[in-house]
Amino acid sequence: MVGIKIDGIKIAQKVKDSAIKDVEKLKVLGITPCLATVLIGDNPASATYVKNKHIACSQVGIITKDFKLASGITQMELNKIIDELNKDESIHGILIQLPLPDHLDEFTTISKISPLKDVDGLTPHNAGLLGMKKATLVPCTPLGVMEMFDYHDIKLEGKNIVVINRSNLVGKPLSHLLLAKNATVITCHSKTKNIKELCQIADIIITGVGDRNKFTLTSDMIKKDAIVIDVAISRYNEKLVGDTDFEEIIKKASHVTPVPGGVGPMTVAMLLKNTITAASLSIQIAK
Repeated sequence: MVGIKIDGIKIAQKVKDSAIKDVEKLKVLGITPCLATVLIGDNPASATYVKNKHIACSQVGIITKDFKLASGITQMELNKIIDELNKDESIHGILIQLPLPDHLDEFTTISKISPLKDVDGLTPHNAGLLGMKKATLVPCTPLGVMEMFDYHDIKLEGKNIVVINRSNLVGKPLSHLLLAKNATVITCHSKTKNIKELCQIADIIITGVGDRNKFTLTSDMIKKDAIVIDVAISRYNEKLVGDTDFEEIIKKASHVTPVPGGVGPMTVAMLLKNTITAASLSIQIAK
């Protein structure tokens, strides 16, 4: 038996279809959701990501404002621009495309964003709320993974889940979301010594290393009928790949995400959902 390929493109389209309806409802109330993106420097990959986010926004009726800033911008200048975006009532969501140039501080930059416009869910305020199970705006990739579980009616309560990532963007928020569903979560990282053994006892493995020269999840590392979610994406041997040996793992797992076409489309879809949520919050504040 071959496992089920979790089709991120299909699930993301369902989210987009719902987003179109939600945008129309907001427009009736006089609100058109608007996302401001801030791209610093000329990183080609970052520019492509931002472009794709703009395209997705236009498909569901979300307005975008594109701020392309010189790579030499100072922290003080960037802080001032973020302050202006925070004050602009026509803008509901602010996305700072990461990574930043080395001379800019990521924590300082993210912390300047209003928590109510933090569509990446990365501000200390929203990260804290997530840890207390009170977050409204949650990081997009973890939120997309949870949407995949819901779509396939995968129950998480009591499951042993290994997360191979401890970043603020993926691993940490994902662990909070999984714990809130009463899963048992083990977080692995570059210093974990027995990753293979831990993966072999996991019901679900979520991996996001993103470097095939350092790590590949192979079929001998998973138990039969495990669920594998591949969050990573990188270029290896001229191909876009994740962490998994997909063709072999799908022969053993019950569900697997491909790369590309898995978690990636879900991340963008959740950005749309968060922007609409932020626009809705602006109405509540106005009242």
